[in-house]
Amino acid sequence: MENKKRQTIYKTIMLIIVVTIVTFVVTSIINYDGSRNYRITANGDSDITSQIESAVSLVTELIEEKYLGEFDKEKLVEGALKGMVESVGDVYTEYYTKEELEDFTATTLGNFVGIGVYMQANKETDTVIVQSAIPNSPAEKAGLQMGDQILKVDGIEYRAEEIDEMTNNIRGEEGTEVTLTIKRGEEILEIKVTRGSVHINYVTDKLLEDNIGYIYIETFDEGCRDDFFNAYKRLEEQGAKSLIIDLRYNGGGLVDEALDIADLICDKDNTLLVTADKNGKKEVTKAKSDATIKMPIVLIANGASASASEILAAALKDNGKAEIVGETTYGKGVIQELIKLSNGGALKVTSSEYYTPKEQKINEVGVEPNHKVTGLQEQEIKAKEILKEKMQ
Repeated sequence: MENKKRQTIYKTIMLIIVVTIVTFVVTSIINYDGSRNYRITANGDSDITSQIESAVSLVTELIEEKYLGEFDKEKLVEGALKGMVESVGDVYTEYYTKEELEDFTATTLGNFVGIGVYMQANKETDTVIVQSAIPNSPAEKAGLQMGDQILKVDGIEYRAEEIDEMTNNIRGEEGTEVTLTIKRGEEILEIKVTRGSVHINYVTDKLLEDNIGYIYIETFDEGCRDDFFNAYKRLEEQGAKSLIIDLRYNGGGLVDEALDIADLICDKDNTLLVTADKNGKKEVTKAKSDATIKMPIVLIANGASASASEILAAALKDNGKAEIVGETTYGKGVIQELIKLSNGGALKVTSSEYYTPKEQKINEVGVEPNHKVTGLQEQEIKAKEILKEKMQ
């Protein structure tokens, strides 16, 4: 009995000690520097700009005053901007740093300065491998080949996980030279490449059996309309009497390029696109000229065909200029506006929603095909069958 009392007393004492310690720790955190008033203006009477300015100013002040290590002020600003934009909750609304904007612009416009090579990190060899050199690029002219292992750039050795650093060092101003140390088979070579302007052509074409022309558009970059029209003219000269336009896995790009291609096929004054802004104000885009391409067309699309691809698909479908074969498209029916900022970065913000010429919703719905077909090969077979019937 006495032993139980001692245990009870002991447990009580320990509980008091533990509670005291926990309370002390919590109190220490709560009361630390409690003499100062770190206030963020966040009441309902203040506008959002004042609240953001107050919060950013306070946090910056605290980091400068309290943070033990060194920090990059420019990155602090960029981080604040990125966090603010991400909090909007829209996957398409983004803040780009200066470097990210340059990459985005180069990809979208299909033009950039560099050596023009696609690379891949290979974990097995712990090196960076050349996937391919872009046609007519400095890399191709210098003799870089698929499978080449890039070991060094200007004498600096890189591993597979350092592919981003390698890429940055391969880039540079037009006319400057970079030396790549590569391994090709068992041979070690040094290849000097002069950086230059590189153009990526995202449009490819070929003539199929039964005089069917085939054009694949990978993305709608700058100049895509001209590349598409040139591809069409080549096919026409080779005897093409009908056309397949393949938009599978095309995630979009420049809306104007897609509309310009639709303008080549649709009749003058046909509605190509309807957009509406946040206030519900509608804008209608119509074909500006008579149709240039008049042969029968089948468009192939799948669940990865998005944005500008859906604009072109809907324009041709609603105006009776093409039948769609494949799957329901992705359903990205919103357009982003790119606003450049004075710090070299940019804000890409969703600014409007678009609809088919018949004003059917696309966002989160997609464009339905006339002929639902799964399987890449099956889709192509169906497209050819439709065109053969039309040409009989």
